[in-house]
Amino acid sequence: MNRIIYEELVEKSLKSEILSDEHSHRILTSQEIELLPLLDAAYQVRKHFRGKEVMVHIINNAQNGFCPEDCHYCAQAKTSKANIEEYPLKADEEILSEAKRAYESGAFRYCMVFAGRGPSPRRIDVLCTLVKEIKSRYPIQVCISAGLIGDQGAKKLKEAGLDRLNHNLNTSERNYPNICTTHTFQDRLNTLTSAKAAGIELCSGIIVGMGEEVADVIEVAKNLRRLGVKSIPVNYLIPIEGNTVKKFSHLTPEYCLRILCLYRFLNPDSELRVAAGREGHLRSMEVMALYPANSLFLDGYLNTKGSSRARTLRMIKDAGFVIKSDYSVEEILKEEEGKNNFKIEENQSFMKTLKELRPQLKA
Repeated sequence: MNRIIYEELVEKSLKSEILSDEHSHRILTSQEIELLPLLDAAYQVRKHFRGKEVMVHIINNAQNGFCPEDCHYCAQAKTSKANIEEYPLKADEEILSEAKRAYESGAFRYCMVFAGRGPSPRRIDVLCTLVKEIKSRYPIQVCISAGLIGDQGAKKLKEAGLDRLNHNLNTSERNYPNICTTHTFQDRLNTLTSAKAAGIELCSGIIVGMGEEVADVIEVAKNLRRLGVKSIPVNYLIPIEGNTVKKFSHLTPEYCLRILCLYRFLNPDSELRVAAGREGHLRSMEVMALYPANSLFLDGYLNTKGSSRARTLRMIKDAGFVIKSDYSVEEILKEEEGKNNFKIEENQSFMKTLKELRPQLKA
């Protein structure tokens, strides 16, 4: 396709013009729009607003299980039969210790997730105390994901110093009843509206691969833009055995990357995070996600493992990016290598063994 098409995408995005649904649909599905120049166009926008920095997030599953909601994609849902280790709310010192570890691991933001429909007034007070203590100890941003929160709870958290509140839209309003029945899409919008009114920065995104249509993916991106969301995690469904929704559809590495590009064009100055499922769905093309996205998780996700810390940081470094942290990628990698759990590629043997050379020979 003519190069002018990609240049126009960059120009429109830099001017914060909204792409039509038809144009957005073509970005996601048309083979006439080639992937590499599309990634380059998205990178031009990313670079303009975010430079070459990658924001590293570490997530703390502060309470595992005991959730009354039936979100079909979640291993902690009451309807899930996933084999998880349930535990109540961690002790304050455990949470604070993990905040320290996150900061020293190079994380720019520490994300605490609390299972449940939403926090009680007493739980809100506990969260406020934790936020204040973390902010007093470490120069790190704090984000909380705690379910449905109203105006009063949001106001208290803001006063405590909370930087961000996460509450994902996950999918479109049309598709929402297919993935959850214990609360509504409007409930989620209300939580985001309360946080925004309190002056808390919003973190909200999507989980792709739950039977949604292309139009649903586009709708979520535009809803996030209307809400003024500044942190957008794009998750790809991880098929956890025991969950109601565990079979993903139509997810290829190319489609996953096209979604990131579209979300960059529609939310040009937002922090765009390639989140859960990046390793399994992007596979050998994982590093290419850093061209539209400028953020990722380190040390895995809520209930599932991700790439090793060293592998993720090496990927960032090898691609020529830097992390937004008081520590450099080089410093953290040096420490990881010192633990003997990461082999430096140059020291690995490339020579095949006799068994590899002559696999048909009997021992």
